Amino acid sequence: MWAKSLDISRRFAAAATLAALAVTASPALAQLKSVEIMAPANPGGGYDQHARAMQQVMQELNLATGVQVVNVPGAGGTIGLSQFVTGKKRGNGLMITGLGMIGATLINKSPVSLEQVTPLARLTGEYQPIIVSAESPLKTMDDLVAKFKADPGSVSWGGFAVGSPDHILYALIVKAVGGDVSKMNYIAAGAGGEMLAAVMGGHITVVTGGYNEFAAQLKEGKLRALAISSPERLPGIDVPTLKEQGVDVELVNWRAVVASGDIKQADLKTLDGAMGKMVASPQWKAIAAERGWVDSYLPAKDFAGFLQDEQTRIKSVLDELGLLKK
Repeated sequence: MWAKSLDISRRFAAAATLAALAVTASPALAQLKSVEIMAPANPGGGYDQHARAMQQVMQELNLATGVQVVNVPGAGGTIGLSQFVTGKKRGNGLMITGLGMIGATLINKSPVSLEQVTPLARLTGEYQPIIVSAESPLKTMDDLVAKFKADPGSVSWGGFAVGSPDHILYALIVKAVGGDVSKMNYIAAGAGGEMLAAVMGGHITVVTGGYNEFAAQLKEGKLRALAISSPERLPGIDVPTLKEQGVDVELVNWRAVVASGDIKQADLKTLDGAMGKMVASPQWKAIAAERGWVDSYLPAKDFAGFLQDEQTRIKSVLDELGLLKK
């Protein structure tokens, strides 16, 4: 049931195919100026990587000039969301968001929500590995599960923020193996360098996030991946799935970009066209392939419907996992 409720990856392929058919030759787009992309997290994490990939490709394709990335970390992205919703806009303001921000707004009881922004484009999906230090005695998911069942408090589960896809993935794993989610020792370890330092220093038992966040250290032998949340093994990544090891869970973390809630329709049309050009470009496809991002592009109108449904779905999941305070 849980795998089915969270397995949106198969829908990505069909949606991406339909979206690709829509990204056909079109009149040249007006060049955007003064584009500021907010990454609501510290440098190095998935939000930041998407913001900087957008910056690079938009400038290379001459879709925009003066593209700047700003980082506003905190509370699972909700501090950035609050600033984006209430702050004074400068030029064409955009913000990276994703599955995790839905959970963060609900768990943190954020005074602002994604209802107050304009959906622009769903961009990618990413499967998540379960990572330990190379020195860890844990070699497989069986080892991790046995350690948790023997002493739940002995396992610290490190992730981006409370309510993030990291948190949801761990809760699904614990539930799938018959554990008690309420006894899970979840540590909001941040993203990027913070999380790497925590697991490599032995301060946290396991961490998770986008595969690319750990790829260099995995290649160097400083970290070890116990499993990955994909439905089947990924090309070029020699990591067994959770399902292979008897844990019936899969999860794909989608990421997207939104615009201001009060954007004019003419400006939205221009930005929507720019996103379509960007994701169809060889430059974007090369970055996505390098980082292991699944193409899940949806244009503004389709993404708006998806986001509405996704907010309802995630609230239900968090409720059933007992992660929402009454």
